[in-house]
Amino acid sequence: MKKRFLGLALCLSMAPVFAQVQDWPNKPIRLIVPFPAGGPTDMVAREAANLLREEFKQTVMVDNKPGGNGVLGLSVLAKAPADGYTIGLMAITVAIAPHLGNAPFDAFKDFAPISNLVSMTPVIVANNNAPFNTLAELTQYAKANPDKLAFGTPGVATVPHLAAELFQMQSGTKLNHVPYKGATQQIQDLMGGSTLLDFQSSLVVAMPQIKAERIKALAVLSDNRSSQLPLVPTAKESGYPGLVVAPWFGMAAPAGTPAEIVLKMQSALAKGFNTKEVQDRFAAIGASVHPSKSPAEFSAYIKSEYDRWGKVIKAANVKAE
Repeated sequence: MKKRFLGLALCLSMAPVFAQVQDWPNKPIRLIVPFPAGGPTDMVAREAANLLREEFKQTVMVDNKPGGNGVLGLSVLAKAPADGYTIGLMAITVAIAPHLGNAPFDAFKDFAPISNLVSMTPVIVANNNAPFNTLAELTQYAKANPDKLAFGTPGVATVPHLAAELFQMQSGTKLNHVPYKGATQQIQDLMGGSTLLDFQSSLVVAMPQIKAERIKALAVLSDNRSSQLPLVPTAKESGYPGLVVAPWFGMAAPAGTPAEIVLKMQSALAKGFNTKEVQDRFAAIGASVHPSKSPAEFSAYIKSEYDRWGKVIKAANVKAE
């Protein structure tokens, strides 16, 4: 009798959860984007919103919450109700910010990862008059001029900055970091000669200047060559096999969101992002599409990125601004 009573009590307590999952979604979904509107980041979010809207026949509202290089938006997501009606774009920031001591969230306890989606293609570019055209020549020049070669990034502890630190570790060089407030001013100063070297997190800003031959590309930091720059080698091909960097964007929900709802969203996103139409759209801006096969796979990838960048930040003694 006691076992029956406990079983009945358990069923009754789980009934609201079953109903919630069965009925989901029956109202609009909020998609938090921790970056400003416009640009490649926003493009990923809005593509995901359109796919979820089409799959579930429900409104998906994009809510941009920029600040702190993605930290603000992720903190908002972490504190949101875990009912399946708030999700957010998760960026590589979640694997970097905790190591800098400025993350108001726990990367592993506060989120329910859904799926990785898109990776941008970082590129190392140089002023046309720079006395180097390859990573090998860059390394040779930097070693002959320690601490003198200035390179631009969009800010301290950004992915391009960490990529530059990784390059210095692997090449045995010492460069002079010039942090900017964004990628556009970086490129302007590079073309003007204020800096000779520049690390960009994607091809979006650099590509028009490369095509116009106002700057030159030394290497892409992706796993494979970019279809947008087929003649530009990867860092791997240039003698730096460990210099593969992927500024990635995926989707997550607050921790505690029912697993069935997370799986439904993962399945919908995988189906949509695996279409040729979507892949071609991102390839046009130099990005690669690779939705996770499961939420668990995405969770494991986040952990690997957390471990990797933690080592770089510690070794380079990178501090938050």
